[in-house]
Amino acid sequence: MNTASLREVCVVGTGLVPFGKQPDKTLAEIAWPAVREAILESELPPKQIDAVFCGTALGGMLAGQRIMKSLGITGMPIINVENACSSSSSALSVAWLSVASGQHDVVVVIGAEKLTKFGGGTLPLEREDWEVNQGMVMPALYAMRAHRYMHEYGLTEAQLAQVSVKAHDHGALNPYAQIRKRVTLDEVMLARPVTDPFTLWHCCPTGDGAAAVVIAAGDVARRGGAKPVRVAASEITSGIYTDHYRDMTWAELTARGAKGAYEMAGIGPEDINVAEIHDAFTIAELMYYEAFGFCERGGAYELLDSGATSLGGKRPVNPSGGLLSRGHPIGATGVAQAVEITRQLQGRAGEHQVEGARTGLTHATGGGIAGLDHGACSIHVFAR
Repeated sequence: MNTASLREVCVVGTGLVPFGKQPDKTLAEIAWPAVREAILESELPPKQIDAVFCGTALGGMLAGQRIMKSLGITGMPIINVENACSSSSSALSVAWLSVASGQHDVVVVIGAEKLTKFGGGTLPLEREDWEVNQGMVMPALYAMRAHRYMHEYGLTEAQLAQVSVKAHDHGALNPYAQIRKRVTLDEVMLARPVTDPFTLWHCCPTGDGAAAVVIAAGDVARRGGAKPVRVAASEITSGIYTDHYRDMTWAELTARGAKGAYEMAGIGPEDINVAEIHDAFTIAELMYYEAFGFCERGGAYELLDSGATSLGGKRPVNPSGGLLSRGHPIGATGVAQAVEITRQLQGRAGEHQVEGARTGLTHATGGGIAGLDHGACSIHVFAR
Protein backbone atom coordinates (compact mmCIF):
# COMPACT_ATOMS: atom_id res chain seq x y z
CA MET A 1 0.00 0.00 0.00
CA ASN A 2 1.21 3.51 -0.82
CA THR A 3 0.99 5.25 2.56
CA ALA A 4 2.68 8.51 1.60
CA SER A 5 -0.60 10.41 1.23
CA LEU A 6 -2.38 8.87 4.22
CA ARG A 7 -3.08 10.78 7.43
CA GLU A 8 -1.88 9.77 10.87
CA VAL A 9 -4.50 7.77 12.78
CA CYS A 10 -4.61 7.39 16.57
CA VAL A 11 -6.63 5.47 19.15
CA VAL A 12 -8.15 8.05 21.50
CA GLY A 13 -10.61 5.94 23.51
CA THR A 14 -10.90 2.33 24.63
CA GLY A 15 -13.67 0.25 26.15
CA LEU A 16 -13.85 -3.36 27.28
CA VAL A 17 -16.21 -5.55 29.27
CA PRO A 18 -15.16 -8.69 31.15
CA PHE A 19 -15.36 -11.76 28.92
CA GLY A 20 -17.46 -14.68 30.11
CA LYS A 21 -20.79 -16.41 29.76
CA GLN A 22 -23.79 -14.08 29.82
CA PRO A 23 -26.67 -16.14 28.41
CA ASP A 24 -29.35 -13.81 29.78
CA LYS A 25 -28.06 -10.72 27.94
CA THR A 26 -28.54 -9.75 24.31
CA LEU A 27 -25.58 -8.85 22.11
CA ALA A 28 -26.46 -5.15 22.40
CA GLU A 29 -26.69 -5.39 26.19
CA ILE A 30 -23.25 -6.98 26.31
CA ALA A 31 -21.65 -4.48 23.94
CA TRP A 32 -23.02 -1.01 24.66
CA PRO A 33 -21.08 -0.48 27.94
CA ALA A 34 -17.79 -1.01 26.08
CA VAL A 35 -18.78 1.53 23.43
CA ARG A 36 -19.88 4.05 26.04
CA GLU A 37 -16.58 3.67 27.91
CA ALA A 38 -14.56 4.23 24.73
CA ILE A 39 -16.52 7.37 23.80
CA LEU A 40 -16.26 8.83 27.30
CA GLU A 41 -12.54 8.08 27.44
CA SER A 42 -11.99 9.86 24.12
CA GLU A 43 -13.52 13.05 25.55
CA LEU A 44 -15.03 13.69 22.13
CA PRO A 45 -18.75 14.52 21.86
CA PRO A 46 -20.89 11.82 20.21
CA LYS A 47 -21.91 14.31 17.52
CA GLN A 48 -18.32 14.15 16.20
CA ILE A 49 -18.60 10.43 15.40
CA ASP A 50 -18.58 10.20 11.62
CA ALA A 51 -19.07 6.43 11.27
CA VAL A 52 -19.22 3.13 13.15
CA PHE A 53 -17.64 -0.15 12.06
CA CYS A 54 -18.78 -3.27 13.92
CA GLY A 55 -17.07 -6.65 13.67
CA THR A 56 -19.01 -9.78 14.57
CA ALA A 57 -18.91 -13.26 13.08
CA LEU A 58 -22.12 -14.74 14.42
CA GLY A 59 -23.98 -11.77 15.85
CA GLY A 60 -26.71 -11.61 13.23
CA MET A 61 -27.97 -8.82 11.01
CA LEU A 62 -27.34 -5.15 11.78
CA ALA A 63 -25.34 -5.81 14.95
CA GLY A 64 -23.78 -2.36 14.92
CA GLN A 65 -27.15 -0.65 14.54
CA ARG A 66 -28.59 -2.70 17.42
CA ILE A 67 -25.69 -1.73 19.67
CA MET A 68 -25.61 1.98 18.81
CA LYS A 69 -29.41 2.24 19.15
CA SER A 70 -29.00 1.22 22.78
CA LEU A 71 -26.84 4.32 23.28
CA GLY A 72 -29.14 6.64 21.34
CA ILE A 73 -26.37 7.42 18.84
CA THR A 74 -27.67 6.79 15.34
CA GLY A 75 -27.86 8.22 11.85
CA MET A 76 -24.20 8.00 10.84
CA PRO A 77 -22.94 5.25 8.50
CA ILE A 78 -22.79 1.96 10.43
CA ILE A 79 -20.92 -0.81 8.63
CA ASN A 80 -20.95 -4.43 9.83
CA VAL A 81 -17.94 -6.63 9.04
CA GLU A 82 -17.72 -10.44 9.10
CA ASN A 83 -14.35 -12.14 8.65
CA ALA A 84 -14.51 -15.10 11.08
CA CYS A 85 -12.13 -14.61 14.03
CA SER A 86 -10.66 -11.59 12.22
CA SER A 87 -14.04 -9.82 12.09
CA SER A 88 -13.40 -6.91 14.42
CA SER A 89 -9.71 -6.56 13.55
CA SER A 90 -10.84 -6.33 9.92
CA ALA A 91 -13.42 -3.73 10.98
CA LEU A 92 -10.58 -1.82 12.63
CA SER A 93 -8.55 -1.97 9.43
CA VAL A 94 -11.41 -0.68 7.29
CA ALA A 95 -12.08 2.05 9.86
CA TRP A 96 -8.39 2.98 9.95
CA LEU A 97 -8.38 3.39 6.15
CA SER A 98 -11.49 5.58 6.27
CA VAL A 99 -9.72 7.96 8.66
CA ALA A 100 -6.28 7.73 7.04
CA SER A 101 -7.76 8.52 3.63
CA GLY A 102 -9.62 11.59 4.91
CA GLN A 103 -13.12 10.17 4.47
CA HIS A 104 -13.80 10.42 8.21
CA ASP A 105 -12.19 12.21 11.16
CA VAL A 106 -13.60 10.25 14.12
CA VAL A 107 -14.79 6.64 13.99
CA VAL A 108 -15.99 4.07 16.53
CA VAL A 109 -14.93 0.44 16.06
CA ILE A 110 -16.79 -2.33 17.90
CA GLY A 111 -16.07 -6.02 18.33
CA ALA A 112 -18.91 -8.07 19.83
CA GLU A 113 -20.02 -11.67 20.08
CA LYS A 114 -22.47 -13.81 22.03
CA LEU A 115 -21.52 -17.47 21.72
CA THR A 116 -23.60 -18.82 24.62
CA LYS A 117 -26.59 -18.79 22.27
CA PHE A 118 -25.16 -21.95 20.67
CA GLY A 119 -25.28 -23.90 23.93
CA GLY A 120 -21.64 -25.05 23.96
CA GLY A 121 -19.49 -27.33 21.83
CA THR A 122 -17.45 -26.41 18.78
CA LEU A 123 -18.56 -23.43 16.75
CA PRO A 124 -20.77 -23.94 13.69
CA LEU A 125 -18.82 -23.72 10.44
CA GLU A 126 -20.04 -23.44 6.85
CA ARG A 127 -21.28 -26.86 5.71
CA GLU A 128 -20.77 -26.13 2.02
CA ASP A 129 -17.01 -26.40 2.66
CA TRP A 130 -16.10 -30.01 1.91
CA GLU A 131 -13.68 -30.42 4.82
CA VAL A 132 -16.28 -29.08 7.25
CA ASN A 133 -18.87 -31.37 5.70
CA GLN A 134 -16.57 -34.31 6.44
CA GLY A 135 -16.40 -33.33 10.11
CA MET A 136 -13.52 -30.87 10.30
CA VAL A 137 -13.69 -28.60 13.35
CA MET A 138 -11.08 -26.11 14.55
CA PRO A 139 -9.71 -28.18 17.48
CA ALA A 140 -9.08 -31.05 15.07
CA LEU A 141 -7.31 -28.81 12.56
CA TYR A 142 -4.96 -27.36 15.16
CA ALA A 143 -4.38 -30.78 16.68
CA MET A 144 -3.13 -32.01 13.31
CA ARG A 145 -0.83 -29.01 13.11
CA ALA A 146 0.43 -29.80 16.60
CA HIS A 147 1.20 -33.42 15.71
CA ARG A 148 3.07 -32.41 12.60
CA TYR A 149 5.06 -29.76 14.47
CA MET A 150 5.92 -32.25 17.19
CA HIS A 151 7.08 -34.72 14.55
CA GLU A 152 9.22 -32.16 12.70
CA TYR A 153 10.82 -30.41 15.66
CA GLY A 154 10.72 -32.88 18.56
CA LEU A 155 8.30 -30.85 20.67
CA THR A 156 6.91 -32.90 23.56
CA GLU A 157 3.41 -32.85 25.02
CA ALA A 158 4.78 -31.41 28.26
CA GLN A 159 6.51 -28.61 26.39
CA LEU A 160 3.33 -27.82 24.45
CA ALA A 161 1.37 -27.69 27.72
CA GLN A 162 3.69 -24.97 29.04
CA VAL A 163 2.04 -22.50 26.65
CA SER A 164 -1.20 -22.93 28.61
CA VAL A 165 0.57 -22.53 31.95
CA LYS A 166 2.02 -19.18 30.80
CA ALA A 167 -1.31 -17.98 29.41
CA HIS A 168 -3.14 -18.64 32.64
CA ASP A 169 -0.37 -17.09 34.74
CA HIS A 170 -0.99 -13.90 32.77
CA GLY A 171 -4.78 -14.19 32.71
CA ALA A 172 -4.92 -14.54 36.49
CA LEU A 173 -3.74 -10.92 36.66
CA ASN A 174 -6.32 -9.57 34.18
CA PRO A 175 -9.70 -8.53 35.63
CA TYR A 176 -11.29 -8.80 32.15
CA ALA A 177 -10.24 -12.43 31.59
CA GLN A 178 -12.82 -15.18 31.35
CA ILE A 179 -10.55 -17.61 33.22
CA ARG A 180 -8.65 -16.02 36.11
CA LYS A 181 -7.09 -19.24 37.35
CA ARG A 182 -3.49 -20.39 37.27
CA VAL A 183 -2.96 -23.98 36.19
CA THR A 184 -0.04 -26.31 36.74
CA LEU A 185 1.63 -28.43 34.10
CA ASP A 186 0.04 -31.56 35.57
CA GLU A 187 -3.40 -29.96 35.53
CA VAL A 188 -3.04 -29.12 31.86
CA MET A 189 -1.80 -32.57 30.89
CA LEU A 190 -4.30 -34.53 32.99
CA ALA A 191 -7.39 -32.51 32.10
CA ARG A 192 -10.28 -33.88 30.07
CA PRO A 193 -9.07 -34.81 26.56
CA VAL A 194 -10.50 -32.86 23.63
CA THR A 195 -8.53 -34.14 20.64
CA ASP A 196 -5.07 -35.65 20.85
CA PRO A 197 -2.72 -34.02 21.92
CA PHE A 198 -5.05 -31.35 23.33
CA THR A 199 -6.76 -31.43 26.67
CA LEU A 200 -9.31 -28.84 27.75
CA TRP A 201 -6.61 -26.38 28.90
CA HIS A 202 -4.99 -26.40 25.45
CA CYS A 203 -8.12 -24.83 23.94
CA CYS A 204 -9.56 -21.34 24.29
CA PRO A 205 -12.96 -21.08 26.00
CA THR A 206 -16.03 -19.82 24.19
CA GLY A 207 -18.14 -17.11 25.72
CA ASP A 208 -19.55 -13.63 25.29
CA GLY A 209 -17.82 -10.27 25.21
CA ALA A 210 -17.30 -6.91 23.58
CA ALA A 211 -14.67 -4.23 23.09
CA ALA A 212 -14.56 -0.84 21.42
CA VAL A 213 -12.09 1.83 20.38
CA VAL A 214 -12.49 5.36 19.11
CA ILE A 215 -9.95 6.27 16.44
CA ALA A 216 -9.33 9.74 15.08
CA ALA A 217 -7.12 11.66 12.71
CA GLY A 218 -3.89 12.76 14.37
CA ASP A 219 -4.76 16.47 14.55
CA VAL A 220 -8.14 15.69 16.13
CA ALA A 221 -6.56 13.20 18.54
CA ARG A 222 -4.11 15.75 19.87
CA ARG A 223 -6.90 18.22 20.66
CA GLY A 224 -8.58 15.80 23.08
CA GLY A 225 -7.71 14.96 26.66
CA ALA A 226 -6.78 11.33 26.08
CA LYS A 227 -3.28 9.93 25.54
CA PRO A 228 -3.40 9.06 21.83
CA VAL A 229 -1.66 5.92 20.59
CA ARG A 230 -0.71 5.90 16.92
CA VAL A 231 -1.81 3.09 14.60
CA ALA A 232 1.49 2.61 12.79
CA ALA A 233 0.32 -0.21 10.51
CA SER A 234 -2.91 -1.91 9.51
CA GLU A 235 -2.76 -5.03 7.35
CA ILE A 236 -5.34 -7.52 6.10
CA THR A 237 -4.36 -10.62 4.15
CA SER A 238 -6.27 -13.65 2.90
CA GLY A 239 -5.23 -17.25 2.43
CA ILE A 240 -3.86 -18.53 -0.88
CA TYR A 241 -5.70 -21.56 -2.21
CA THR A 242 -3.79 -24.71 -3.03
CA ASP A 243 -5.23 -28.09 -3.97
CA HIS A 244 -2.17 -30.01 -2.84
CA TYR A 245 0.17 -30.40 0.13
CA ARG A 246 0.25 -27.59 2.70
CA ASP A 247 3.02 -27.20 5.23
CA MET A 248 1.06 -27.63 8.48
CA THR A 249 3.96 -26.33 10.59
CA TRP A 250 4.21 -22.93 8.88
CA ALA A 251 1.67 -20.10 9.27
CA GLU A 252 2.20 -18.70 5.77
CA LEU A 253 -0.71 -16.26 5.93
CA THR A 254 0.48 -14.72 9.19
CA ALA A 255 4.08 -14.53 7.98
CA ARG A 256 2.97 -12.72 4.83
CA GLY A 257 0.83 -10.32 6.82
CA ALA A 258 3.61 -9.68 9.33
CA LYS A 259 5.99 -8.75 6.53
CA GLY A 260 3.51 -6.20 5.21
CA ALA A 261 2.79 -4.76 8.65
CA TYR A 262 6.48 -4.41 9.50
CA GLU A 263 7.13 -2.67 6.19
CA MET A 264 4.23 -0.26 6.68
CA ALA A 265 5.36 0.61 10.21
CA GLY A 266 9.02 0.86 9.19
CA ILE A 267 10.14 -1.58 11.89
CA GLY A 268 11.22 -5.20 12.34
CA PRO A 269 10.29 -7.94 14.81
CA GLU A 270 13.09 -6.82 17.11
CA ASP A 271 11.22 -3.52 17.67
CA ILE A 272 8.06 -5.11 19.10
CA ASN A 273 7.89 -4.72 22.91
CA VAL A 274 4.57 -6.47 23.51
CA ALA A 275 2.24 -8.57 21.34
CA GLU A 276 -1.27 -9.99 21.49
CA ILE A 277 -1.43 -12.91 19.07
CA HIS A 278 -4.08 -15.45 18.16
CA ASP A 279 -3.46 -18.34 20.57
CA ALA A 280 -6.78 -20.11 20.08
CA PHE A 281 -4.87 -23.35 20.78
CA THR A 282 -1.49 -23.85 22.41
CA ILE A 283 0.32 -24.85 19.22
CA ALA A 284 -0.85 -21.62 17.56
CA GLU A 285 1.19 -19.41 19.86
CA LEU A 286 4.39 -21.34 19.09
CA MET A 287 3.79 -21.27 15.34
CA TYR A 288 3.07 -17.54 15.39
CA TYR A 289 6.31 -16.79 17.29
CA GLU A 290 8.04 -18.09 14.18
CA ALA A 291 5.74 -16.41 11.66
CA PHE A 292 6.35 -13.02 13.27
CA GLY A 293 10.11 -13.54 13.22
CA PHE A 294 10.48 -13.61 17.00
CA CYS A 295 12.60 -16.74 16.54
CA GLU A 296 13.77 -19.16 13.85
CA ARG A 297 11.58 -22.02 12.61
CA GLY A 298 11.63 -24.79 15.14
CA GLY A 299 12.87 -22.44 17.85
CA ALA A 300 9.53 -21.46 19.40
CA TYR A 301 9.73 -23.66 22.47
CA GLU A 302 13.24 -22.47 23.26
CA LEU A 303 11.94 -18.89 23.13
CA LEU A 304 9.01 -19.76 25.41
CA ASP A 305 11.22 -21.66 27.85
CA SER A 306 13.68 -18.75 28.07
CA GLY A 307 10.99 -16.58 29.65
CA ALA A 308 11.30 -13.95 26.89
CA THR A 309 7.57 -14.09 26.10
CA SER A 310 6.41 -14.02 29.73
CA LEU A 311 5.70 -10.93 31.79
CA GLY A 312 9.07 -9.54 32.83
CA GLY A 313 10.71 -11.01 29.72
CA LYS A 314 12.17 -9.28 26.70
CA ARG A 315 8.98 -9.42 24.60
CA PRO A 316 5.86 -10.50 26.52
CA VAL A 317 3.29 -12.20 24.33
CA ASN A 318 -0.36 -12.20 25.38
CA PRO A 319 0.05 -10.41 28.73
CA SER A 320 -3.77 -10.28 28.85
CA GLY A 321 -3.86 -14.07 29.02
CA GLY A 322 -4.60 -14.27 25.32
CA LEU A 323 -7.45 -16.26 23.87
CA LEU A 324 -6.57 -19.21 26.09
CA SER A 325 -7.32 -17.30 29.29
CA ARG A 326 -8.96 -13.97 28.44
CA GLY A 327 -11.36 -15.90 26.22
CA HIS A 328 -12.36 -15.84 22.57
CA PRO A 329 -15.83 -14.50 21.78
CA ILE A 330 -14.62 -14.54 18.22
CA GLY A 331 -15.98 -11.26 16.85
CA ALA A 332 -14.78 -9.36 19.92
CA THR A 333 -11.19 -10.60 19.94
CA GLY A 334 -9.52 -8.27 17.45
CA VAL A 335 -10.70 -5.04 19.06
CA ALA A 336 -10.08 -6.46 22.55
CA GLN A 337 -6.46 -6.98 21.50
CA ALA A 338 -6.31 -3.36 20.32
CA VAL A 339 -7.67 -2.18 23.68
CA GLU A 340 -5.07 -4.26 25.50
CA ILE A 341 -2.12 -2.98 23.47
CA THR A 342 -3.32 0.63 23.62
CA ARG A 343 -3.56 0.46 27.40
CA GLN A 344 -0.18 -1.27 27.61
CA LEU A 345 1.44 1.57 25.66
CA GLN A 346 -0.32 4.11 27.85
CA GLY A 347 1.03 2.40 30.95
CA ARG A 348 -2.36 1.56 32.45
CA ALA A 349 -2.69 -2.21 32.13
CA GLY A 350 -2.63 -2.77 35.89
CA GLU A 351 -1.10 -5.92 37.32
CA HIS A 352 -0.16 -7.29 33.90
CA GLN A 353 1.57 -4.12 32.70
CA VAL A 354 4.61 -4.55 30.44
CA GLU A 355 7.05 -1.97 31.73
CA GLY A 356 8.35 0.57 29.24
CA ALA A 357 6.40 -0.76 26.25
CA ARG A 358 6.47 1.67 23.34
CA THR A 359 5.55 -0.49 20.33
CA GLY A 360 2.93 -3.25 20.30
CA LEU A 361 1.34 -5.66 17.85
CA THR A 362 -2.06 -7.33 17.52
CA HIS A 363 -2.90 -10.36 15.39
CA ALA A 364 -6.20 -12.10 14.70
CA THR A 365 -6.49 -14.85 12.15
CA GLY A 366 -9.44 -17.03 11.42
CA GLY A 367 -11.66 -19.13 9.31
CA GLY A 368 -11.01 -22.70 8.27
CA ILE A 369 -11.59 -23.22 4.55
CA ALA A 370 -10.44 -26.26 2.57
CA GLY A 371 -7.24 -25.51 0.70
CA LEU A 372 -6.30 -22.34 2.63
CA ASP A 373 -3.90 -21.78 5.53
CA HIS A 374 -6.61 -19.57 7.03
CA GLY A 375 -9.33 -17.48 5.49
CA ALA A 376 -8.25 -14.08 6.79
CA CYS A 377 -5.61 -12.41 8.94
CA SER A 378 -5.48 -8.88 10.28
CA ILE A 379 -2.40 -7.40 11.95
CA HIS A 380 -1.94 -3.98 13.54
CA VAL A 381 1.10 -2.21 14.92
CA PHE A 382 0.65 0.49 17.56
CA ALA A 383 3.21 3.03 18.73
CA ARG A 384 3.34 5.40 21.68
